[in-house]
Amino acid sequence: MASRTMQAARCPTDELSLTNCAVVNEKDFQSGQHVLVKTSPNHKFVFTVKSHSTVLPGTIAFSLPQRKWVGLSIGQEVEVSSYNFDKTKQCIGTMTIEIDFLQKKSVDSNPYDTDKMAAEFIQQFNNQAFSISQQLVFSFNEKLFGLMVKDIEAMDPSILKGEQASGKQQKIDLGLSVANSQVIFEKADSSSLTLIGKSKIKQGRQSIINPDWNFEKMGIGGLDKEFSDIFRRAFASRVFPVDLVEQMGCKHVKGILLYGPPGCGKTLMARQIGKMLNAREPKVVNGPEILNKYVGESEANIRKLFADAEEEQKRLAANSGLHIIIFDEIDAICKQRGTMAGSTGVHDTVVNQLLSKIDGVEQLNNILVIGMTNRPDLIDEALLRPGRLEVKMEIGLPDEKGRVQILNIHTARMREHNLLSNDVNIVELAQETKNFSGAELEGLVRAAQSTAMNRHIKAASKVEVDMEKAERLQVTRGDFFNSLENDIKPAFGINQEDYDSYIMNGIFVWGDPVTRALDDGELLVQQTKNSDRTPLVSVLLEGPPNSGKTALAAKIAEKSGFPFIKICSPDKMIGFSETAKCQAIKKIMSLLAHASPT
Repeated sequence: MASRTMQAARCPTDELSLTNCAVVNEKDFQSGQHVLVKTSPNHKFVFTVKSHSTVLPGTIAFSLPQRKWVGLSIGQEVEVSSYNFDKTKQCIGTMTIEIDFLQKKSVDSNPYDTDKMAAEFIQQFNNQAFSISQQLVFSFNEKLFGLMVKDIEAMDPSILKGEQASGKQQKIDLGLSVANSQVIFEKADSSSLTLIGKSKIKQGRQSIINPDWNFEKMGIGGLDKEFSDIFRRAFASRVFPVDLVEQMGCKHVKGILLYGPPGCGKTLMARQIGKMLNAREPKVVNGPEILNKYVGESEANIRKLFADAEEEQKRLAANSGLHIIIFDEIDAICKQRGTMAGSTGVHDTVVNQLLSKIDGVEQLNNILVIGMTNRPDLIDEALLRPGRLEVKMEIGLPDEKGRVQILNIHTARMREHNLLSNDVNIVELAQETKNFSGAELEGLVRAAQSTAMNRHIKAASKVEVDMEKAERLQVTRGDFFNSLENDIKPAFGINQEDYDSYIMNGIFVWGDPVTRALDDGELLVQQTKNSDRTPLVSVLLEGPPNSGKTALAAKIAEKSGFPFIKICSPDKMIGFSETAKCQAIKKIMSLLAHASPT
């Protein structure tokens, strides 16, 4: 049929305005035909038509969304001609549609099943023409939705021939819906609509982990196992498709507590988590910054931290991005409730506010709270139960493999610029630095650098650098071992001076009792080193005063080669209260728990 001029009109009934079709008189076109509507020389649109007796001959009626999309006004003349689809290339395989309530102010917290919506959509609009950016109205469950076509992929031609799919997907601007076309719904930005089911956009859930992250580039060493455990507990559920997580009834972990001795990388790991994730920059808060002298301000500071996450969850529901909030020194604000005698109770109300935000009546599912502390014993127990800071991860002293990683990180720049001598053996240094924390290893490297630089400083009437020698500056093995001996001592290591003073005059083996004590001590040391069944061995040396019990204990400790030796004696607790004595003993035993056998 040749093209003809027709006049644009308004759909005669509300029922017709819900279709995707242009409406014509049956004398002009038959229902189910496709027409090309030319509104101007450069603007052409394809519609499927539906005939209706109320439409005057020579006119073509459009709904309001159609007129907005095409840019038509009532009474405008358009050129209309028949259009035939090439079904080998223009059948729709997959169509992505943006959806929102037709009335933007509509609020409905009920979830809508996209699988049922997709089936209803194909039933209503089967064998109809669709174009990119096309707008239409869709009725589902007695609700009206505004739709816009965002993307169309043609059906694989092999499927149309009854053959196995070739996997080819061709993007097209215009297509024809068929019974086995797939429809994927994507919620419009700022929409309050909640979608569930498989026929929806996953909003990039698979890419939460940045593919370019690298431990060494991030400056983290010795924490491979800890990170692996954190990922398994806190991020695994966020990587899987949201539909599978919903089907499992799985809830995301909302909190992690990192604890352990100072200098082992708690703050560093938390600080770098934002770089590892494809998420917005974490909010980092030092615990004491929350507290405020004005009544109610401390609680308000907690609420402000969660305000963005609350607003986004209300707006986007399950499609909300991840919000990370990091509390450094969390023990400053989350002490056990009721323990601050005589205080204003601010700490208690801050803990209450934090608990209600993480896991209250209106709980958030788009947050991850990371707390860090050296004193997990001070934190309120309610904060540590499942659903709150449920992943408790000890960031302890690095083992030998971890120390090699850390030393490699801190010497990488020197190695790159040929400032590290060839006689420096990182593995040897790692073996010699038992019970060093990450911060102490970094301090060791700095001390060795200072020692090396000091060799090239002229100390005469004025201090100046010997530039000729400085150009050949290299940090040597001797610099590291000099710093190891004189500058850096591990907080968890051996206090050499303590037990040297007890055996400075040596041990005189005057008889069998001394020999037996030394031999038995050596056997017990080997038992502690090698037995899995008796990792803790307690020994009591008894005898009259000044008979050499302490000296024998110090000698056994010296010969043991243990990397951690502490002496707890009454002369070091002179003037201590009973509570202070208990705290001192508890600290020594706590340090023992953190000490590394390697």
